[in-house]
Amino acid sequence: MPHVLVVGESWFTHSVHQKGFDSFFTSEYVEGAQVFLDALRDRGHTVTYVPAHEIPSRVPTTAEGLEPYDVVVISDVGANSFQLTPETFARSVPSPDRTELLRAYVERGGGLLMVGGYLSFTGIDAKARWGRTLLAAALPVGLHDRDDRVELPAGAAPTVVTGHPVVDGMDGTWPDLLGLNEVTVRDGADLLVECTGHPLLVVGGYGAGRSAAFTSDLAPHWAPPAFLDWKGYPELWDRLVRWLARTPVGEDA
Repeated sequence: MPHVLVVGESWFTHSVHQKGFDSFFTSEYVEGAQVFLDALRDRGHTVTYVPAHEIPSRVPTTAEGLEPYDVVVISDVGANSFQLTPETFARSVPSPDRTELLRAYVERGGGLLMVGGYLSFTGIDAKARWGRTLLAAALPVGLHDRDDRVELPAGAAPTVVTGHPVVDGMDGTWPDLLGLNEVTVRDGADLLVECTGHPLLVVGGYGAGRSAAFTSDLAPHWAPPAFLDWKGYPELWDRLVRWLARTPVGEDA
């Protein structure tokens, strides 16, 4: 079974509570990927999870370090976390560009999935900035050089538009999503699912490897509880990871 490295989907929240004349602060740490991680593990995948703040110390800095993984998933964490290590940012010491290592990893035959969110693709206020990295060449989608969020507060249902092993035979009715990142489909890539006319799921090849883009989130708020509870949720990610890893998909698995 594929070994999957999942990176991101964690954050710290620092809140100000104002009560009349007085105020105080509270802080919390949140990991949003648990349902996604459980879905993969329940389907037999080996999963290594690296929260966003542990990227500098735990995401490999060499090609050899990426070799154990069949698929790398990046979700809701920007390129700065991969490029600006404490050594480089604080002490001006050169360090490996992890975005280039990941590009080369796909080119050699690895699988890559980028999942949407406020700090995926180009992201809120264009802060995710993946389009300005070397990894962008390996993605099956083109990125805008601006805030790319498409907010869908009333909810919108995805539509499967192309037959493919990742989606063939799945439940045709997908639950509503509340937003996604706006991208374009690259020449040679396959658009599998749309949402309000925007690409939602795109897959393609790069070098000897494969890549995929799911432009909405895998957890709230863009992916509401009904999407996480959908019976197709674990099947979708299982099929996508298997396809990226070049292992049997769906009924052949």
